[in-house]
Amino acid sequence: MKDQLSTLRIQFQSELSATQASKDVEQLKVKYLGKKGSIQELMQHLRNTPAEERPAVGQQINTLKEEITHLCDQALHSFSQAELAKRLGEEKIDISLPGRKSYLGKAHPLSHMMEEIIQIFISMGFSVQYGPDIDSDYYNYEGLNFPPDHPARDMQDTFYITKEMLLRSHTSNTQLRVMENHQPPIRIVAPGTVYRNETISSRSHVFFHQVEGLYVDKGVSFADLFSTLDEFCDKLFGRKVQTRYRPSYFPFVEPGLELDVACTSCNGKGCRLCKQSGWLEILGAGMVHPEVLKNGGVDPEVYSGFAWGMGLERLAMLRYGMKDIRMFTENDLRFLEQFA
Repeated sequence: MKDQLSTLRIQFQSELSATQASKDVEQLKVKYLGKKGSIQELMQHLRNTPAEERPAVGQQINTLKEEITHLCDQALHSFSQAELAKRLGEEKIDISLPGRKSYLGKAHPLSHMMEEIIQIFISMGFSVQYGPDIDSDYYNYEGLNFPPDHPARDMQDTFYITKEMLLRSHTSNTQLRVMENHQPPIRIVAPGTVYRNETISSRSHVFFHQVEGLYVDKGVSFADLFSTLDEFCDKLFGRKVQTRYRPSYFPFVEPGLELDVACTSCNGKGCRLCKQSGWLEILGAGMVHPEVLKNGGVDPEVYSGFAWGMGLERLAMLRYGMKDIRMFTENDLRFLEQFA
């Protein structure tokens, strides 16, 4: 055993003198002091040593272990100091160089627009409600007066998950949920993302954002709808804007209409943005259909209401003079940095 200890000491010293970096010393430390190292192997053989010799031999093994540990630590310290000095010498800092410019994150232009619209309606007495992105066919269609064979379903090419569950195609799915859980008067806006299986182009996308509005109370009339939307447009565009209302069809309102504003680019004179018409369509609206009120648990003989839905991207494109809806989702920093 003594010969083995002597041989092991000489072998270790020889290998230690050949090391050139701290990683070499680490490997050497594992080789001799690890769980499967040479010192541990000697400890295993100690049981075969005669009983009267074990204490002395065990002490010699521990002495060698302490010696190897001490020498490895010294070598590691020496190499680490040398490597640090070398790295610092290679990584000199030129204090004459300008500092690195840091960039703060900015809200997305659609987030700006969404928050602005919500705050306008809050100032007009509306509260904010949210509906699920994944919903049943009943809340998205049937309960809103879309029978299974209704041709209006073809207007919204839907992403179906199962036969009964789908990605909502409009934020109108919030209407019934609110009416089921709240008694009139109801005055809410419902912002969110909607999904439609359409070809992506400069004018359409598979997902976009809407803000739904709903007002239900006794004696609500078309005049209330007109005054609400006119005030919203004035606040959104920061000035008195000219509006016009055109008859239109939506299954969940009766009668239905679309709201146009005088072109923000040419002030109604006619340009490429408004296709020479002088008008820009911004939303659809109408009086809530009696069947929808019934489905929401509201008596249409006592209460009436109006609803509207507006596309956020459409309003943003009108405000910023954009011609391609895809720019909102391409994450081009050159585009997004303009909306700091």
